[in-house]
Amino acid sequence: MDSKTSPVLRLERLERAYTQGNRRIDVLKGASASFLPGEAVALLGPSGAGKSTLLHIAGLLERPDGGQVLINGIDCGRLSDNEQTRVRRMEVGFVYQFHHLLPEFSALENVVLPQLILGLSRDQAEIRAKERLKSLGLEERWDHRPAQLSGGEQQRVAIARAVANDPKVLLADEPTGNLDPHTAQLVFEQLLKLVRQSGVAAVVATHNLDLAARMDRTLRLMEGRLIEEEVVVARAEAGRR
Repeated sequence: MDSKTSPVLRLERLERAYTQGNRRIDVLKGASASFLPGEAVALLGPSGAGKSTLLHIAGLLERPDGGQVLINGIDCGRLSDNEQTRVRRMEVGFVYQFHHLLPEFSALENVVLPQLILGLSRDQAEIRAKERLKSLGLEERWDHRPAQLSGGEQQRVAIARAVANDPKVLLADEPTGNLDPHTAQLVFEQLLKLVRQSGVAAVVATHNLDLAARMDRTLRLMEGRLIEEEVVVARAEAGRR
């Protein structure tokens, strides 16, 4: 199979349950999906359905009770904790609803830091960080600290940080959920452009059907399983704009 059509992320029959008192809550019950390079996939589902749990497992932040997570064909469940940490740092980027930038560092420094952790030199890291920030329209803001940036700018810095190490997979949990509609649209446009240019496989959990309609595919987490669906109404509305 051509590398461009081979999934970089595969979730196979994921199982995950939690216990609250005497009650067992089954969050994932055989969830499976594959994600290709350069595609943006919307992850839909009501609050509490398990979207964040699914992203945490896909990003190797949490181990499933059953099933497999394969990144670049590697069964990550067979890796040690240290090996999983290395794969996560190299191959996975995360964007959350809140930017979680380090307030005492500039935008540039926030994007440089994860590269230094991976072992790049300061000069290499700064060159790459400036490229990432420029691609997101922040070339004139990289010396500003988070408090000096707007909410949309902060989130774009967070996106630049997430892709600083050229990951194969980008996992975004409500990345525009904390922004007003206009700013959310702008940030989403930049995110989608970055996905197309970089070839990263992006999984974006969102409640925004208009944004979901503009992605390549839509998966809904329903009763612990992933179901592919068309967001017909939202796509029709997006097409009229």
